[in-house]
Amino acid sequence: MDIYKSSLKNKVLAFLIQPYPYYYSRKILWIISGLLLIMSFFFNYFFEPFEVNIPEHKMDFLWISFIHAIIPILVLLLLSLYILVSELDENWTIGKEFLFVFFFMLLIGIAQFLIRDIIYNNPNNWSFKYLYEEVRNTFLIGTLFTLILVPLNFNRLNYKNIKNALILNASHGLLTPIINSKISIKTNLKNENLQFNINSLLFVRADGNYVELFLKEEKVNKIIKRITMKELELVLKPYSNIVKIHRSYLVNIYHIKNVFGNAQGYKLQLNDFDETIPVSRNMIANFNTKMKNC
Repeated sequence: MDIYKSSLKNKVLAFLIQPYPYYYSRKILWIISGLLLIMSFFFNYFFEPFEVNIPEHKMDFLWISFIHAIIPILVLLLLSLYILVSELDENWTIGKEFLFVFFFMLLIGIAQFLIRDIIYNNPNNWSFKYLYEEVRNTFLIGTLFTLILVPLNFNRLNYKNIKNALILNASHGLLTPIINSKISIKTNLKNENLQFNINSLLFVRADGNYVELFLKEEKVNKIIKRITMKELELVLKPYSNIVKIHRSYLVNIYHIKNVFGNAQGYKLQLNDFDETIPVSRNMIANFNTKMKNC
């Protein structure tokens, strides 16, 4: 029995550390917010999932349902803003997703409790009983959806990206490097200008107003230059083998050794380089096209 419990615990922990897409930024955040607003409103208004005491209402139930639906949106925007500022989205996992949803539901329950005086004419609005009730009701609804949707979405994305990665691995060995070409990089400081063979470039990583260029000569060397990623992209634009795969990464696809798929996207293993580098979810389509056309 102890061995079974230990094995189950290890499987759960292994599942929780799996990469998972971060959905709470940019355009997709607004899509999720809109869907959440619509679903919350119709669920509250038409199904009335919890006991409704009409004599206590200060306004029509339509407006009460709308207020209850808008609260999750405000909480979601505040939480996602904090994570973007903290840059936690780079290494998002299933465990972090569950933790995010837990605090999301907890804050929704607290917020629903704090607005009770606006909605309900009840002298006990500020009691611990109603705080518990609002938090409990939020978790009753949210937990069910979370435990079903997150694993299903993980399995869908994981299977899709692993399958596509295998297809890319089968074809990338056919890529032929372009003719050797010298390229010059002008930085903000003249004495830091750089010239190198384009075929020696493995990848580029952005770090604020600096970039790290990884060049393969006798060994892999990292060179740091004061130039922005956007400026460097313009210089490297003529070379179709240099592909943007992430907001902070460019890669030379001729140096890709293996592509690994997961629910978050791809991880790339390069020749003579130990670390893997990420392909973000919104860059996958462009990366697939470049790999197939080069």
